[in-house]
Amino acid sequence: MLRRVTRVVLAAAAAVTLTFLLTGSPPAATAAGPYVPVNGAGSTWSENAIRQWASNVQQYGMRIDYAGTGSTDGRNQFASGLVDFGVSEIPYGKDDNAAAEAKPKFKYAYMPIVAGGTAFMYNLSIGKNRVTNLRLSGDTLVKIFTNVITKWNDPAIKADNPGLALPARKIVPVVRSDGSGTTAQFSTWMANQYPSLWNAYCARAGRKTPCGVTSIYPTIAGTATTAQSSSTGVAAYVAQDASVGAITYVEYSYALNLHFPVAKIRNKADYYIEPTAPSVAVALLKAKINNVQGSQDYLTQDLRGVYTNADKRTYPLSSYSYMLIPVDEENDRFKVAKGKTLGDFAYYFLCEGQQQADSLGYSPLPKNLVEAGIAQVKRIPGVDVKAINLSGCHNPTFSSDGSNTLAKNAPQPRACDKVGPVQCTTGTGGAKSETPTSNGGNKNNNNTNHSSGGTGNSANPASTAGTGTPTAGSTAGAVIDPDTGQVVGGTGGGGADSVSAIPVSLSNQLDPTLKLVLIIVACALLLGLTVGPPLIARLLHGGGRR
Repeated sequence: MLRRVTRVVLAAAAAVTLTFLLTGSPPAATAAGPYVPVNGAGSTWSENAIRQWASNVQQYGMRIDYAGTGSTDGRNQFASGLVDFGVSEIPYGKDDNAAAEAKPKFKYAYMPIVAGGTAFMYNLSIGKNRVTNLRLSGDTLVKIFTNVITKWNDPAIKADNPGLALPARKIVPVVRSDGSGTTAQFSTWMANQYPSLWNAYCARAGRKTPCGVTSIYPTIAGTATTAQSSSTGVAAYVAQDASVGAITYVEYSYALNLHFPVAKIRNKADYYIEPTAPSVAVALLKAKINNVQGSQDYLTQDLRGVYTNADKRTYPLSSYSYMLIPVDEENDRFKVAKGKTLGDFAYYFLCEGQQQADSLGYSPLPKNLVEAGIAQVKRIPGVDVKAINLSGCHNPTFSSDGSNTLAKNAPQPRACDKVGPVQCTTGTGGAKSETPTSNGGNKNNNNTNHSSGGTGNSANPASTAGTGTPTAGSTAGAVIDPDTGQVVGGTGGGGADSVSAIPVSLSNQLDPTLKLVLIIVACALLLGLTVGPPLIARLLHGGGRR
């Protein structure tokens, strides 16, 4: 009897110690049973965040398989019951006037997962220096992506960049070839703010006008525009050494990961702003959220107020991304056994996961949307409903009075970011090196805190782009600009294989010393489990013989 009790006690102690060792936290209750794998598909705009969160929860035994196939495909797969959840930047019925998009035949809901800025990553050099401080007004940006402006030294671009001697190089707009939520968000902004330019382009491309929102970017044969699939694809194309002159639209995270710059976009207050976490948070204070509970479009976004936000810290192309989830009852695809996994994953990224949003190149959700998201989680069939203490989420947007702390404390832009003859020199996105200007930009408080000079997150080390130092994989020797005949250089940035979510250390990882102690304790317990019972039994039997 004693031998059996000893074995059980030692086994239990070893299990508890190893669970704490591997997870960094006490073992979770197992009353609801083991986790069942779930899979999803959709947005590449959100993919870096989702993949990082999925990697994080593996330590708890959760398996989340996600395929970044584009928002349109994600909505289609979810509606067809091919995946357990979808991810999209726009709801059903908004894409191309809902011409042929099928909606799910089962009950579903939208749940916000993360905010961010649609950024304009580019590859441009002046001589041997990579440009890292480009500024663009809204109409200039639209004209670039509608083939009205075709050279980098166009007067409109020069007016935005008075400190740069821009080359007469051809502009290569890089757009998405697949159904993309990023395209939908960009086209929504163009249709709302510059309808005449957008409709004229669509007409030339053979599209019915008014063009409106589309996830499939129209292209015109014979222009410099090139199309690539996925956010990874467009970002990797621009990052190539041979792609000097290219510009694309992509979530800010991709430019950070590749150490490439993004254009500062002019807002309604006449400041050129970068899509950092604070500037996105400020912009989204003017987002209108559908708060009619029971409505099929509950929690979806209206961004018209964001586009015209007069706060000078605003990045105008800011938005939210959504997870499509099954609710209220199981369906042919989603059984209640999966509810615990999907629900706990959602609880994780709505709370703890938001802490990583900034370091991943996104902006965390405000408190009201986290609360609304948690309420949506409760509707997932089979979910293990939890009472989440929001004070433990450590979300930088949270405050005791309900205001958005991240937005409230967002720094003011610098004087050199305002429309005028002086241009800031500091780099943007993942390219932190300065670009010299001819108008005294270095003398305008470039070293002060600001909302448009990058977040300085530790996950993305400062780039050496713009220094003229070749990076791995760059072409040796001088490169001749085919448009100007000038020698160009400064290759910075990675290749296609470097586009990935950057792992971020979790806050609950163990101290190395404590981990070593626990390893020794666990080994001792396991040794005791093997050797202890026979020794104890032998001693007891020996004592009985005496």
